[in-house]
Amino acid sequence: MKTLDLIIPCYNEEAVLPLFYEAVRKTLAALPDCRATLLFVDDGSTDGTLQVLKAFAARDGAVRYLSFSRNFGKEAAMLAGLRASGGDLVAIMDADLQHSPALLLPMLQAIEEGYDVAAAKRTDRTGETRLKSRLSDAFYHAANKITQVEIDPGAQDFRLMTRPVVNAVLSLCEHRRFTKGIFSFVGFRTKWIAHENTVRAAGETKWNYRKLWAYAVDGVLGYSDLPLKLPFYAGAFLLCAAVVYAVVLLIVRLCGAVPSAVHAVLVVLLLLGGAVLCALGVLGAYLARVYCEVKNRPDYIIRETNVPPQRGR
Repeated sequence: MKTLDLIIPCYNEEAVLPLFYEAVRKTLAALPDCRATLLFVDDGSTDGTLQVLKAFAARDGAVRYLSFSRNFGKEAAMLAGLRASGGDLVAIMDADLQHSPALLLPMLQAIEEGYDVAAAKRTDRTGETRLKSRLSDAFYHAANKITQVEIDPGAQDFRLMTRPVVNAVLSLCEHRRFTKGIFSFVGFRTKWIAHENTVRAAGETKWNYRKLWAYAVDGVLGYSDLPLKLPFYAGAFLLCAAVVYAVVLLIVRLCGAVPSAVHAVLVVLLLLGGAVLCALGVLGAYLARVYCEVKNRPDYIIRETNVPPQRGR
């Protein structure tokens, strides 16, 4: 009998957790030859999420939980769950029921067919604003053009993985993690499970535009060196523009007109100043990532847990 660890990151999900638990328990009961463990990761919730998880664990021996000392973010929560997992198969899914537990059955079937990963892929963006959908599509289109990984615009964190895949993901030790990029980077045979998007069963989304912007920046900087090359391209363009501009001014002067030197100086100063500031901004963004890596701070701090120390691999 195979063992399955189901990792569920949670942040202020008190309202939806009972609904999620009943739905996932109903699905797991129908899974053949599989012993499942529910591994909840409380990402520093400020509501009653931890109390709900403790109540689950008190009556269900298959429930484990990790509780952070504060909110470290979903990326840290997923990493903590993967590190604490020990099953032959490991799945990641959200607690808001936008990731339907019913998809676990076709995912397991895909693993039986020989795939290493079975991942959910949404076919629409029901429940999202038009602006958010367009910004998301634009990000993935741009990211796939300039990064070294290919990310499907409909790809989600909801996926089932074999142990070798989990070990490969954990072998990447960067601190500023972009898990969708990591999943693409490690490769392995992946089967996509298409499904329609659904709205949250309860509670509110924790992803605002500021967090989505930070997430997008991490994704680009983590898997592309193009921003580092942009100052060179901009400098080459400005150099060519300066040569052309000098030739134009020379022609104007030869024709008898006297171009204003003040305007020419102002334009050149503005162009060069903007180029320098952009270059410094790009270099600063990469240096910030290096700074975060060399500090080697922990990705999260666990305040309490009922996961046995020997469980993690």
